[in-house]
Amino acid sequence: MNDKISSNFNSKVLRKRVLDMAYAGNTVHIGCAFSIIEVLAVLYRNCLRYPDNDPASLNRDYLVLSKGHGVMAQYACIYEKGWINSNDLKNYFADGSRLKGLSDSSVPGLEVTSGSLGHGFSIGVGLALASSLKKSSQKVYVIVGDGELNEGPIWEGALFAAHHKLDNFMVVVDENKFQAMGSTDEVLNLGNLENKFSSFGFETITIDGHDESAIHDTIEKLWMSTSPIPKAIIAKTTKGKGVSFMENNNIWHYTRLDENTYKKAISEIEDGA
Repeated sequence: MNDKISSNFNSKVLRKRVLDMAYAGNTVHIGCAFSIIEVLAVLYRNCLRYPDNDPASLNRDYLVLSKGHGVMAQYACIYEKGWINSNDLKNYFADGSRLKGLSDSSVPGLEVTSGSLGHGFSIGVGLALASSLKKSSQKVYVIVGDGELNEGPIWEGALFAAHHKLDNFMVVVDENKFQAMGSTDEVLNLGNLENKFSSFGFETITIDGHDESAIHDTIEKLWMSTSPIPKAIIAKTTKGKGVSFMENNNIWHYTRLDENTYKKAISEIEDGA
């Protein structure tokens, strides 16, 4: 367990933890972790229910990180929950570490092993169907990347969720407009994502994915809706948010920190608003 549970989920603190992990592990995927920091902070602080703070509680809500390569952001949050400790963070990606570079269900609080993109969405739909059949009050949140929407299983799962009126299911699309090999528009232009999810039978709202008040209010609004259909939030985000030389610079999907860029990034986070 964690040395000390703070449960503040401060975005600056979370980003610094991501940088610490990436530097310690000499690893990648910083930009795609930074774009979901605020979404995760709001979910863990205000929305997700874990009775007795138990990530294995049978009555918990579910959070599926389908874009499993952004997992450093989730590690930073579950550290706040007390489910992993400081040694886990310091040894991120090291030999023998339980914290890997992609989401792994062996880690407390991580529901799926993801990273093979397009699969987490369907797992989340299955969890939502099971909860609905049990008539439980559990909610299911799935975070996908906009590049991940290129995958066909996403849209099969969306049709299934709408057909079964899974109003306990909510997908958050991290629309940072980039994927591994280029911009989403260049690789496969999906057009207006709000219109697309609406056409698949989802109640859909587009927001600023770094505005924590907007994230929280939109989640509350969608859950309060009486419409018996699944929910979707299109979160417009910035890949690499918070560090100027990483923002909208897709080389930071696969670039590793050196001592200079680590110190510069930490300084920018500390000096940021």
